[in-house]
Amino acid sequence: MARPITLFTGQWADLPFEEVARLAGEWGYDGLEIACWGDHFDPWAAVEDDAYVRGRRDILEKHGLQVFAISNHLTGQAVCDDPIDERHQGILPARVWGDGEPEGVRQRAAEAMQVTARAAAALGVDTVVGFTGSKIWKTVAMFPPVPESMIDDGYRDFADRWNPILDVFDEVGVRFAHEVHPSEIAYDYWTAVRALEAVGRREAFGLNWDPSHFVWQDLDPVGFLWDFRDRIYHVDCKDAKRQVGNGRNGRMGSHLPWADPRRGWDFVSTGHGDVPWEACFRMLNTIGYDGPISVEWEDAGMDRLVGAPDALAFVRRTAFDPPAAAVRSAGVRSDVVDAVEEAFRTTEAAGHGDEDMAAVVHAFR
Repeated sequence: MARPITLFTGQWADLPFEEVARLAGEWGYDGLEIACWGDHFDPWAAVEDDAYVRGRRDILEKHGLQVFAISNHLTGQAVCDDPIDERHQGILPARVWGDGEPEGVRQRAAEAMQVTARAAAALGVDTVVGFTGSKIWKTVAMFPPVPESMIDDGYRDFADRWNPILDVFDEVGVRFAHEVHPSEIAYDYWTAVRALEAVGRREAFGLNWDPSHFVWQDLDPVGFLWDFRDRIYHVDCKDAKRQVGNGRNGRMGSHLPWADPRRGWDFVSTGHGDVPWEACFRMLNTIGYDGPISVEWEDAGMDRLVGAPDALAFVRRTAFDPPAAAVRSAGVRSDVVDAVEEAFRTTEAAGHGDEDMAAVVHAFR
């Protein structure tokens, strides 16, 4: 299967794209999952200027890297969010934020995600990873009491805003991989089911599997892969560590910053948390996922120049490929296997019992 291992550049957007590519190439990554912020990838430039796309690809080739997906989490967040406030101003491009009027921001964010689909096609990739935002995340505590009609309206709002975006994804042959994540329309198992249903399970809308958001919610990342196996469009490899055993730390984080020991959980470098990675990689083998495994390195307690190559080494060691063929790969001669299979067919066709299994035994001698 030889799945490529890539580095998501979102947490490296303070560095020039060329520098991130240099580091990733020197560490041995196969490619990058390129973020649409910092100077890493400008969707508008990509659709307006062929030379811009060639320039991005030249940088990748210079450092021996490939690209399989781009990500536009920050702009996607503003498509459905309510409220729109200073948090969004801090993450959005100026042309999307504009004057900050909430509905105008949402509409410009939707247009920008359509541009992102076209930019992905121009770059030659078929997957955009990102967030959707949510009108109803603010109701997650269910108090004041939330009428069912309000939840229904939230999923209808998501579908109304995202279906026209997904129409462009269909038009250019690109898929959207929504990252199941708190603050989004799909943040756990059942909300992922409902989000898919809200858009009619259309092919343009799938999922980005990131298990770091599962473990602190007590969700099973392995079972999720199996149940949503036809919708796993991309994999982000990030880890999280639970810290709730002292009776004081809560899962909601207590408005505390990353790496604060009073938090109930924290993001940690891949391989240093509670994600059952071997079981996850075995399930990725089982469902036939052959796309990139993208390290989203995030750990407020570790130097990233140490953590990123450490994460790569862990994934290369743990994300083994399945055997090409269960019996033949174990070293049994193919002519012997063929003889055994023929012996079984012969005895079954003749309607013989166990005594005739001697033919099978003889085939192995």
